[in-house]
Amino acid sequence: MNKKRIGSIAAIAVVGVLALSSCAANESSTPAASATSGSGSSSAPVSGTINGIGSSAQGVAETTWAAGFQTANPNATVNYDPQGSGAGRTSFASGAANFAGSDAALATADLSGSFAACATGTKGIDIPVYISPISLAYNISGVKDLTLDASTIAGIFSGSIKTWNDPAIKALNSGVSLPSAAITVVHRSDDSGTTENFTEYLASQAPKVWTKPASQTFPYTVGDAAKGTSGVASAVQNSTNSIAYIDKSGAGSLSLAKVKFGDKATTISATGAAAVVTKSPLVSGRTKNDIAVNIDRSLTAKGDWPIVLVSYLITCQTYKSSTVGKEVKAYAEYVTSPAAQKAAAAQAGSAPLSGTLSTDAQKAAASIK
Repeated sequence: MNKKRIGSIAAIAVVGVLALSSCAANESSTPAASATSGSGSSSAPVSGTINGIGSSAQGVAETTWAAGFQTANPNATVNYDPQGSGAGRTSFASGAANFAGSDAALATADLSGSFAACATGTKGIDIPVYISPISLAYNISGVKDLTLDASTIAGIFSGSIKTWNDPAIKALNSGVSLPSAAITVVHRSDDSGTTENFTEYLASQAPKVWTKPASQTFPYTVGDAAKGTSGVASAVQNSTNSIAYIDKSGAGSLSLAKVKFGDKATTISATGAAAVVTKSPLVSGRTKNDIAVNIDRSLTAKGDWPIVLVSYLITCQTYKSSTVGKEVKAYAEYVTSPAAQKAAAAQAGSAPLSGTLSTDAQKAAASIK
């Protein structure tokens, strides 16, 4: 099957909602983090406009955060365009965006470059703000209970497993009537942190089947390509016998597969995703306020969901414009606050930051200048 792009009305709708979030801020019922500033700090309300581009997985959370922040800061505007993590990092580096949302932290190669909005001699920093499990969402006629494992997922998405009644899938689904129909794989067309996290899991846990390295760009020429989280969801909804990897916040009413980690078939949960992140170390060698999580994809304790993404707010450590820096700092402090994390979890089904990671993220946000 040739790779093709799928247009999505839903994707356009999401962009519109996020771009218009500033207009609806004072009408939103989303709880603010603070009754005074909404920034998670004791500072006075801020004003001005900042623009972010990036992760579509963060889309629902960013809408929630923008509304809550603007309710508490009525003279401030936050616009966020969910073009994808790759577009976000590129736009931030070029100065086209004041901040980025990214499901992957800045790589060493990124950090060796320059950042147009950052003060001379300073770089961008990664602040974890969003933890979410990546789901295997499917649309198979008559099938509402499906279990997969790393090898079958790798086989499906690399194209070596072609039909739903393949013996490898049947072996994991005793008693389930699986059709002989061809599998339609749906994957991201754009550079995506969700793709990078998904392929990182497969490359580490099913290397004999998934022979490509982790990548922001889907590495196999199989299936159909759709842009953004909403585009992928729409494609699966409209295609029988299809399957996709997608941030759980965007899966909607689609059926979600269980995944066998070790000897346990596990149901997807934000709690399981958070448990994996909590047990994973930070990437070493980063600067003080640049926080990147080295997710341990091998974890298989009861409830663990290692197909997880940690999504970041990427900002300058110090901005050329102190005015922009002040508003980005206030927004980052709000986003990392317990109240804002709780609000996003309620709306997006994500896991709030907790423990040391929460403390470190709040300190990094407070360090922005």
